[in-house]
Amino acid sequence: MDERIFKAIGKPLQRKEDLRLITGKGQFTDDFTLPGQVWAVMVRSPYPHARIESVDAQAALAMPGVLAVYSGADCLRDGLGPIPHSPVPSTKFDIRLTGPNGAKVFEGPHLLLPADKARHVGEAVAMVVAETRDQAQAAAENVMVNYEELPWVAATAAAAEAGAPKLWDELPDNVFVDSTFGDVAATDAAFAGAAHVVTMKSHIGRVTGVPLEPRAALGSYDAGTGRYTLYAGSGGAVRQKRELAQVLGEDPEKLRLLSFDVGGNFGTRNRAYVEFGLVLWASKKLGRPVKFRAERSESFLTDYQGRDLVTEVSLAIGKDGKFLAMRASNLSNVGSHCVSLSPLGKGSGLITGSYDIPAATLRARAVYSNTMSTQAYRSSGRPEVTFAIERLIDKAARELGFDRLELRRRNLVSPAQMPYPNAVGSTYDSGEYEINMDRALKLADWAGAGKRRAEARSRGKLLGLGFANYVESSFGSPKERADIIVRPDGIEVVIGTQPAGQGHETSFAQVTADLLGVTFEEVKITLGDTDIVSAGGGTHSGRSMRHASTVIALGSIDLIAKGQRLAAHLLGAEADAIVFDDGVFRLGEQCFTWFELARHADDEGLPEDLRGGLKVRRDNEMHTPVFPNGTCICEIEIDPETGSLEITRYSTVDDVGRCINPMIVHGQTHGGIAMGVGQALWEQCFIDEASGQPLSGSLMDYGMPRFDNLPSFNSEIAEVISPTNPFGVKAGGEGGTTPAPAVIMSAIEDALSEFGPLDIAMPATPGKIWAAIQKSRA
Repeated sequence: MDERIFKAIGKPLQRKEDLRLITGKGQFTDDFTLPGQVWAVMVRSPYPHARIESVDAQAALAMPGVLAVYSGADCLRDGLGPIPHSPVPSTKFDIRLTGPNGAKVFEGPHLLLPADKARHVGEAVAMVVAETRDQAQAAAENVMVNYEELPWVAATAAAAEAGAPKLWDELPDNVFVDSTFGDVAATDAAFAGAAHVVTMKSHIGRVTGVPLEPRAALGSYDAGTGRYTLYAGSGGAVRQKRELAQVLGEDPEKLRLLSFDVGGNFGTRNRAYVEFGLVLWASKKLGRPVKFRAERSESFLTDYQGRDLVTEVSLAIGKDGKFLAMRASNLSNVGSHCVSLSPLGKGSGLITGSYDIPAATLRARAVYSNTMSTQAYRSSGRPEVTFAIERLIDKAARELGFDRLELRRRNLVSPAQMPYPNAVGSTYDSGEYEINMDRALKLADWAGAGKRRAEARSRGKLLGLGFANYVESSFGSPKERADIIVRPDGIEVVIGTQPAGQGHETSFAQVTADLLGVTFEEVKITLGDTDIVSAGGGTHSGRSMRHASTVIALGSIDLIAKGQRLAAHLLGAEADAIVFDDGVFRLGEQCFTWFELARHADDEGLPEDLRGGLKVRRDNEMHTPVFPNGTCICEIEIDPETGSLEITRYSTVDDVGRCINPMIVHGQTHGGIAMGVGQALWEQCFIDEASGQPLSGSLMDYGMPRFDNLPSFNSEIAEVISPTNPFGVKAGGEGGTTPAPAVIMSAIEDALSEFGPLDIAMPATPGKIWAAIQKSRA
């Protein structure tokens, strides 16, 4: 993309979406109601692992308003298939995960309702449909399921042990992915000759998305047309249309998905849920629209969850502090069904972080367990590996006597090395990592921290400074489509990457406006209805702006060429004589705007290639990833008498490539920070070791970041242009999350340094901090 002056791109324009959303005119799933609709409620397993002996619905069916009770046996009789999650990342540059010994990855079939076993607490084993939701809930209590309890395993490391209770009979054990990457011989040689070896093992625990709107779905079947319609918020309506059609055994053209405003996603709604298929199937059987809405407790039990990685990392370091090699072993807990291996795959490619490490070896494994399935959760896999490398460098600096900042500087990848192939095969596109460090240190006033530390101690508080660099990746589905349509009153862009609050209606319009030379207000973005949006990759992995801006740019070239041909036809000239400049087609003193041309787009007698309106469709396939990066610094104060912690400063510099709308990017950064800090300090999907019962079942049991426990953030945007796409976009939605757990734990360690190395696991609650201090004092 040339470096011309943009009128809209780079400007903090107010979001088009906001007035609609803050005045109650949003279109969330639960906003939709259809005439004659009935309600579905799930009967869920109380056991982490149990054989389903029988489902007795007789008492429930006799209750008022109850229309039907369905079980897994009914699903099998009707030929319903499993959800085709396709969990193995498959773009050209993804890490190639395989089963043990190179075997194909076994994907435990994710049926809408299981007929054999329940594999986690909360798994739906039957569905009740009744006239009202209250009636369905009452009846669900009277569905009698006879279970045979089975041995279970929930903890990640325990699930991978020999002899652990097995979830799938088709496998010899629970480990179903086992792949090794890197240069084993070079790594071994470097470790053998290293002056120092430092090792650390961590468990980055399990969290969940806690969306504002609990999961919901409304399905309707029209017997007259043979078509299904589903209202369900998601990160990719086109993909889920294809997947659900396969579950139902129908042609995808018989299914319409409507996914407009999504009340919270962060990855947890990027894959289809069993309820989506169940309400469609039940609607056809009953001849009525069927609606489901989860209770908050159901969301905690059965929303796809995130993280849950056990990682062991080692660094081989020379006498001069240069990193020589790295070993890593990552074990990902996918839960009861393999919905996505993105967290393992995406993180695996980034184990060396921002650092020039010549050799590395990685063993990547995934394991089944009797827990809810995990899925790509904001910055999928990257916070986990960033935590590992950044905390290991802090440990190396502490144990070997290096300054932690100098040790990092000595090993950063330099701009001259870009594009930089890291030791496990990922090629970083661009970045200025040391400049990020310098900007962040100045932004955080690192040099003045000594005075603040002394002042805090005078108040009985311990001040700590946390530091972390990060590099993350944006891959995602490689295909995208845009339809650009010019009408006399404006321009419409139909595109398949859809938002969950990221402001796509605004930023996509900014790109289109500058490319076509019209005003921002004259562009409308259409998303989320698969009868209009025919293709597209959806929103995940930070892909949206990069793919959307690229396909809109390519489509704009086609549209301008078509406009030139139309103007030439109207003026009796050759197309190459028409000059397009800033939204106007000129031939000497004669000219047309886009909207004037659109009035002639259906004229009689147009050549074949100009008929059908002033519009184009453009498809694009783009596999090359980009690598956003940055530096994060956090300052905290701890009260050693209570363990309470306050974040007093939080500063970030994030390289997002070209920034289309800085206001939106800053908002994404702030939200991302809150998610990462939440995991470090409050959030955990806790499972009782004795019973396998999840104990984080409500907002009373699950700590969340709030406005009163976070500071104002100091965030700056770096724009190091990526050479991989027309605008040089990287991604701006996940950088806030990626370093946050590492930087918080780094700050806690620094604050408590006088007590020696303390073993405090996330979430670092006041109780854990206080107990660690007391243990050290004793």
